[in-house]
Amino acid sequence: MLIFTENIPDMKKTNLFFVSALLCMFFCAVEAGAQKFPKKGYESITEERSRNIIGFLASDLLQGRDAGAPGGKIAAEYIVSLLREWGVEPFLESGYYQNFAAAKNGNNWITEADFDLSGLIETGCDNRIMSNILAAIPGTGEGYVVVGAHYDHLGVDPSLEGDTCYNGADDNASGVSAVLQIARAIKMSGKKPRRTIIFALWDGEEKWLLGSRFFVKKCTVLPEISAYMNFDMIGRGPAERPEHLSYIYSAGNPLFGEWMKSDVKKHDFSFVPFYNASDNLIGGSDNTPFAQKNIPIVWYHTEGHPDYHRPSDSAEKINYGKLTDIARAACLCVWRLATVKKY
Repeated sequence: MLIFTENIPDMKKTNLFFVSALLCMFFCAVEAGAQKFPKKGYESITEERSRNIIGFLASDLLQGRDAGAPGGKIAAEYIVSLLREWGVEPFLESGYYQNFAAAKNGNNWITEADFDLSGLIETGCDNRIMSNILAAIPGTGEGYVVVGAHYDHLGVDPSLEGDTCYNGADDNASGVSAVLQIARAIKMSGKKPRRTIIFALWDGEEKWLLGSRFFVKKCTVLPEISAYMNFDMIGRGPAERPEHLSYIYSAGNPLFGEWMKSDVKKHDFSFVPFYNASDNLIGGSDNTPFAQKNIPIVWYHTEGHPDYHRPSDSAEKINYGKLTDIARAACLCVWRLATVKKY
């Protein structure tokens, strides 16, 4: 940082240099965590792996990944198999699965954390066991960061003509691929974060955020969570702006925006961020339960498209280069969230 000091009184020069030095020290400290993240971890997030993960999750075999249904359970087993293979350990002592009961009350789904479901179940209402998947990379100190995406979708609708399966490639196999690859990248980096990173794959989002709401209500370490990062639909974008990324974050944490701007300058990303700092990040996705608890939010989203919530949301329509770059940028952000002292 250079400051022009000609014709400025000596005292003012001293003050300006002092302020300049402090700012340099501040930004160097903020960037320290990301600079130390190994290149091999960052580069392990690949387009090929993105294609493999989304290709499987969005296949007809999984029958639209309806929450608590057989296709959703296959998706969960696949996700857990990857976490095991990569050595990313369970967050819970009981294992990767955080199971919970859910039932349909009229037009709305509720979980056992909301209400005693026994009466509803006795009446024969639709009820299921759903499963969040929670993995973690332990930190060297105190505190937690949660990185999440929902893996459920809309299932199958036999009343439709032609294609009846809601494959949900963008919504939200795309987000799951990012969470999984970030977990793998940080694990293989060999570096330990300051805060424990919880990787959460939510069930029941399409039935109004059931999994993330259940987690927040039951979480014993909630006061120690310093940030929540959300991925929901990061593989497409508006036809007229295919490079668009909505980078949404808590207005009270302007560093989140500065981090992205810094990384955009350093890397040749195939997306263009629209910076959306907001004081109200309640609504739309699994960020909501965390925002309601005043936990800082970072949310990646590439906006809607004509295939949203249609069977035509298929894997071949994903912009894999863009999605992979978003996951790489988010990995750098996760590392900062987990290593920077304050934000």
